[in-house]
Amino acid sequence: MQHKKSFSIAAVIIAAALAACAPAPVVGGGGASANEPVPQISVVGVGQVYVTPDTATINVGVRSQADTVAEALEQNNAQAIAIKETLMGQGVEEKDIQTASFNVYPQSDYDFQGNITRTYFSVENNVFVTVRDLVTLGETLDAVARSGANNIYGITFDVEDKSEAQSTTRELAVESARAQAQELAQAAGVQLGEVMSISTYSSYPMPYYDTGMGMGGGAAAYAEAVPIASGQMQITSEVSMVFRIK
Repeated sequence: MQHKKSFSIAAVIIAAALAACAPAPVVGGGGASANEPVPQISVVGVGQVYVTPDTATINVGVRSQADTVAEALEQNNAQAIAIKETLMGQGVEEKDIQTASFNVYPQSDYDFQGNITRTYFSVENNVFVTVRDLVTLGETLDAVARSGANNIYGITFDVEDKSEAQSTTRELAVESARAQAQELAQAAGVQLGEVMSISTYSSYPMPYYDTGMGMGGGAAAYAEAVPIASGQMQITSEVSMVFRIK
């Protein structure tokens, strides 16, 4: 019994000695704990360039009406073929003509008392057309209108290869972000450190020109080629960067 008591007292003395030798935790002062946030500066840089469109997409179609579906389809097919041949005659390749929609639906006319006076059928066939030579765009629109297109919904301009412009905007955005961060660090009296994170976002809104022809816009509406202005597109990149403060 005496031996067990002596052993317990010795164990307590050893544990106390080890505790005295262990380093004390840092509280306050100039040291930084592992959980303390790293001082940093977050900025967003923007880069923009303007480019001239080199392609245009137009939505061209024909609407036909007749007393029967068969008659409306026959008329519509003939007009659609004429439009396609006209487009190809204007230098548009067949691969750049894509069906956008094809609809067949009944319609009715009414008198002032709400009674049906006539029931007939409408057929619509619309295609997306990509024009790669914008110099001929006005002539192409005029030609398809004269060949029977009575639905032209609008024109969307684009740049076929945006890679070079996007690279330029990203470089400009990074330069902008770094300049902002350096300016903020100088104003705050601190020194800018390395980049901790970076993310980017690109956008390129497209100019839009609506011809507003709709049904009934035919050859009589055009005495000369349609005037078209493609303007310029703005391509934008945003870069979010986080810098460490030394």
